[in-house]
Amino acid sequence: MPVIAIVGAQWGDEGKGKVVDMLAQQARMVVRFSGGDNAGHSVVNPSGEFKLHLIPSGIFNAGVACIIGNGVVINPKVLIGEIDNLNELGVDTSHLFISDRAHLIMPYHLLLDGLEEEALGGKAIGTTRKGVGPAFADKAARLGIRAGDLLDKEALKERLSAVLDYKNVILTKVYGAKPLSLDEVYSQYCQYGERLAPCIRETTIMVDEAVSRGELVILEGAQGALLDPDFGTYPYTTSSSPLAAGSCLGAGLGPTRLDRVLGVYKAYCTRVGSGPMPTELNDQTGELIRERAHEYGTTTGRPRRCGWLDAVAARFSRRINGLTGAVITRLDILDVLPSFKICVGYELDGQKIDYFPGNIAALARCKPIYEELPGWQAPTTDIRSYEQLPMEARQYVARVEELISCPVNLICVGPGREQAIEKTPIL
Repeated sequence: MPVIAIVGAQWGDEGKGKVVDMLAQQARMVVRFSGGDNAGHSVVNPSGEFKLHLIPSGIFNAGVACIIGNGVVINPKVLIGEIDNLNELGVDTSHLFISDRAHLIMPYHLLLDGLEEEALGGKAIGTTRKGVGPAFADKAARLGIRAGDLLDKEALKERLSAVLDYKNVILTKVYGAKPLSLDEVYSQYCQYGERLAPCIRETTIMVDEAVSRGELVILEGAQGALLDPDFGTYPYTTSSSPLAAGSCLGAGLGPTRLDRVLGVYKAYCTRVGSGPMPTELNDQTGELIRERAHEYGTTTGRPRRCGWLDAVAARFSRRINGLTGAVITRLDILDVLPSFKICVGYELDGQKIDYFPGNIAALARCKPIYEELPGWQAPTTDIRSYEQLPMEARQYVARVEELISCPVNLICVGPGREQAIEKTPIL
């Protein structure tokens, strides 16, 4: 069985959780490889409707080892709350494991995230203020505290003392905020450590053994390719790589072990936060899509910006991820439209281009060049085979395949596991 990376191919919120939950029924391991609790995966299955932020979407399958990988930053309070909530709803979390190398979100990260956004004013990034960016910044600056540090209280206090002295200077001298108490932070994180200790371990060995046994291993991404700090709409990006290449690094798996990369696209585009979005619809159609699809952030509740499918960005995402297959979600949202559009190119300063600019100012000046397709104006939520889809829906899927140069394996026409139409096999 293969190792499959499932990645967001737009600006996040594409429906990765649904795809992972569905495929996890055949897997033995799911590894979340990036992001933090700024991500939100909505899952609907026979157990109920759930909103996950840190726990892998395979958690509803008892025989699947679920790992929060080293590429994730973890707010222990949020994670414990998520575990408790699932347990109360009858979901077993005894098969959840945490990489001892995963970095922790600390109280100063939360404070600094808010203070930095406020200082930027009208130029704010639009973060979720969950402390994720500052935690990844500390990881790169070698100031981070990791999950494994919770297992050694003496070493934890020594490291926390040094880091907190530095952070308190920034909080008080730069932002005029109150300093944090070493004793209070230390005591709280010792309690977190006691609670999470049974889950924390060297997870790269677990992953390697599962792959060596030929078991299906799913690497679950967060956010989307267009939020990657290298290739996304920088600086309006996330803080860790959501790309397929990041899946290997964030799970502790060599790149030669990755067999397939599945990119998840919505049938239209959405984005949360600031930054350019060439196909954004600030009109009644955009509002119709938002309300019909209930496009509000799983984590923040913020309304998502909605727009037509951007094939230029989609093709760029296919290339930088090396996609072997694609999933189209929320096709049913287009059911009521008499026609719809796909962006097939950009006009930049009077010139037609067919690539996704790396320069943020240039991308902001890009005007979409549209191709209009007829709608099908018929319900698709109960359709279970590709051949039964309306001809116009099949033409749309075929056109997407042509534009992004990638086969579509799966088409989703609703949130449930059963509302997925296999066009070509994934496994």
